[in-house]
Amino acid sequence: MDKNFYVSPSPHIKDRDSIPKIMYSVILALVPAGVGAVYFFGIRALYVIIITVLSALVSEAICQKIMKRPVTITDGSAIVTGILLAYNLPAEVPFWLPVVGAFFGIVIGKAVFGGLGFNPMNPALIGRAFLMASWPVYMTVFNTVPKNGTLSGISAITSATPLNVFKHAREILINSSSFSTQQVTEATNAMSQFSSSYGSLFWGKVGGCLGETSAALLLLGAVFLMYKRIIGWKIPFSYIGTVALLSWIFSGNDGLFSGDALFHVLSGGLILGAFFMATDMVTSPITFKGRIFFGIGCGIITVIIRLWGGYPEGVSYSILLMNLTVPLLDKFSRPKTFGGK
Repeated sequence: MDKNFYVSPSPHIKDRDSIPKIMYSVILALVPAGVGAVYFFGIRALYVIIITVLSALVSEAICQKIMKRPVTITDGSAIVTGILLAYNLPAEVPFWLPVVGAFFGIVIGKAVFGGLGFNPMNPALIGRAFLMASWPVYMTVFNTVPKNGTLSGISAITSATPLNVFKHAREILINSSSFSTQQVTEATNAMSQFSSSYGSLFWGKVGGCLGETSAALLLLGAVFLMYKRIIGWKIPFSYIGTVALLSWIFSGNDGLFSGDALFHVLSGGLILGAFFMATDMVTSPITFKGRIFFGIGCGIITVIIRLWGGYPEGVSYSILLMNLTVPLLDKFSRPKTFGGK
């Protein structure tokens, strides 16, 4: 009875992980895709990445100084935001664009809500959405041909990225009466050649944003994060699985269940978004069912935008929209208390 007992709030289980350790693990996992971006798109890709990261660090430091809070830029969170934003930019963007995007993402997407842990949406995607809405031409023009590849991944088509080719071809086939016979024939040929682009899509020899083109390098980093238990399988697998299923059902030009699911999984920013942005600890659900529903929701919105929306890609907007549903998902998927009704 002489022992002193201390009462403290939960959690009482401690772990060796910390914010810096987690963030620098994510940074390490993103390095292969960054190296691939420099290899495929040239030294300008490195400049864009460095400028975006430095802009994010400076923006966070300024915000914390103004708000009279400790400057915590060494925890790695701003670096992760900068890298993810850079990976969502084309190689051709003017250097001032990532500066503006990083500033907006850090200030509006994070600092105004109280900083790390309080932001309701992914700051990198907030920055990208702002840039897309403000300067869509800079964000949607891809002219840098990847090394040893083509913009589309198809040798016969060199003028557009894979999802842009798909979007244009699909619109022609849906509204075939408004186009010439030659255009319809070309669109049909394009749709039939997507299977030949699997290798280019997997390795990254296609046009697109800096860090999204190489599925192989992104999966290498994703496996590392899953091995370290920093991310789980629920969100990325349910997200990618939903996109694959719905793309197979609805994206074909020969009716239902004729779509190319693998093409849609490997194209665009799906792998990057599913493993590195949708799994953000702050802006994703904490419950098992909540994460499954979150991934399914992201997949549904992505396919809707890709097939029927105005943009060829929908990953960023799907994650941002589902970020807003997280409080509800956590509330309604909360497991029952032991002994409760």
